[in-house]
Amino acid sequence: MSETKNTKSQIRLPIILALAISAGIWIGATFAEPKSNQNDLRAALYKLQEIMTYINRDYVDSVDTNELVEYGITKMLENLDPHSSYIPARDASLAQSQLEGEFDGIGVEFGIIRDTIYVVAPLTGGPSEALGIQSGDQIIKVDGKTVAGIGITNRDVFDYLRGPRGSKVVVDIKRRNAPELITYEITRDKIPQYSINASYMIDNEIGYIKVTRFAATTYEEFKTALNQLQGQGMKKLIIDLQGNPGGYMGAAINMADELLGDRDLIVSQEGKVSQYSQKAFAFKPGMFEEGSVIVLINEGSASASEILAGAIQDNDRGLIVGRRSFGKGLVQMPIDLSDGAELRLTIARYFTPSGRSIQKPYDSNYEAYERDWLDRYEHGEFFSADSIKFNDSLKYETKKGRTVYGGGGIMPDYFVPLDTTMNSAYVSKLFNTDASREFILEFVSKNKESFTGMTLNQYYTDYKVSDAMLMELVEYGKKNKVEFDSQDYNKSKEYLRVLVKAHLGRQIYDDSAFYKVINDINEVYLQALNLFDEAEKISMATTLKTTGEQ
Repeated sequence: MSETKNTKSQIRLPIILALAISAGIWIGATFAEPKSNQNDLRAALYKLQEIMTYINRDYVDSVDTNELVEYGITKMLENLDPHSSYIPARDASLAQSQLEGEFDGIGVEFGIIRDTIYVVAPLTGGPSEALGIQSGDQIIKVDGKTVAGIGITNRDVFDYLRGPRGSKVVVDIKRRNAPELITYEITRDKIPQYSINASYMIDNEIGYIKVTRFAATTYEEFKTALNQLQGQGMKKLIIDLQGNPGGYMGAAINMADELLGDRDLIVSQEGKVSQYSQKAFAFKPGMFEEGSVIVLINEGSASASEILAGAIQDNDRGLIVGRRSFGKGLVQMPIDLSDGAELRLTIARYFTPSGRSIQKPYDSNYEAYERDWLDRYEHGEFFSADSIKFNDSLKYETKKGRTVYGGGGIMPDYFVPLDTTMNSAYVSKLFNTDASREFILEFVSKNKESFTGMTLNQYYTDYKVSDAMLMELVEYGKKNKVEFDSQDYNKSKEYLRVLVKAHLGRQIYDDSAFYKVINDINEVYLQALNLFDEAEKISMATTLKTTGEQ
């Protein structure tokens, strides 16, 4: 019988797993786990080592052990809670850049249309803008390699175009009406990513701030926006958190501190480890502690969005308007792993100032948790507040005595149903395919001069999207296999006109143009404009308890 010899990888594997065991022991010691728990951990890790050794040595087919381990980690975390997660090293830097508020790259917003990278817009102040790269340019080659027509993905584009600050990349660009490719050597630089996408005065008194996520720079962006709006006479404020999935808890706490009075509780959190159990209070004079505040939320508002909304609601500082928020009340700590991967581990539950947890229920059925928003839609929750049932055992009181409920998201003070009357399947298809993006890029490219000298306010007030423009979009739809539906088109024509104007405005100006236009058909926003008297009553009242007559 021949002797079985171990391969190098087979020899390395037990060593790697042994190191993992050591790391596990260290973690256990750091968090002061009882010895019995440490022994259980050692036994579990040894079992994993055994299994991986046998798979690697004896399994009938070749396997990628690293891929297998990463799959196992993912499934293990899913069994803990819906928000603990593992991010492989190849994705970690990209994920982190979403929260850091900046990345290193060439400075373009891009889209992939017909398997080709299109420059949607060069980012202001970035290296691409400085070199003269334009909206509508098509990136055909990167460092001599053809990237058009190869099935490129968004992730591929990041890999090609992002890189260390100061490094160079050569791109060959096809430009409308240019006979040959244009070559640019671009030196990568720091590119800011803004989390406050719009801030403007609605009228002489009401300011509006749109927050799309809570990143490392969000608080500073918020203070800048507040300062600018106050300089324009703002006395009332709308903070739009619709669709904001959250991010850094600290950004939400700091923003709340600018709105709440001294020593108002913002949020508390409780974890198994004592260092993760703490409370955050407003402690400094805020920039906007006196004026009326309305916060807009919906089913897409989660995590840090719910911390801010909960702090405003429970302290009776203002009015929450919209639909019930997502319901994420778990706190994750990012942990950098030795190979560049990242573990985001749930280390605490957070509670709003009234003491309520707004984490919606979950179990081991991960798919059911992810499908919750669809269940809400089908149950009619998006259309009627009466379809939402709260458990009386989860009843709490705000600072001034109003009743609020825990157990699954922030229920707004004023419910606004989802309006689907203007939309249609046909319009959704136009904007869920390349049709709308291709039309907008081409239209701007062909009509740049007509917008020269036109201010954003002039565009918002005076510019009209013609029927001819809409029919041109219809033709782009046909090119992208979106079959024309005359009934849907006629039903949604005015809605479509607003969508085109909003997306066109974003392309010509910035995100503020998009939100300024699209808010004209945003029912949550429109209702909020009529509720500042109610918001002021809540803020100014000494008590809001209801008492029965004797």
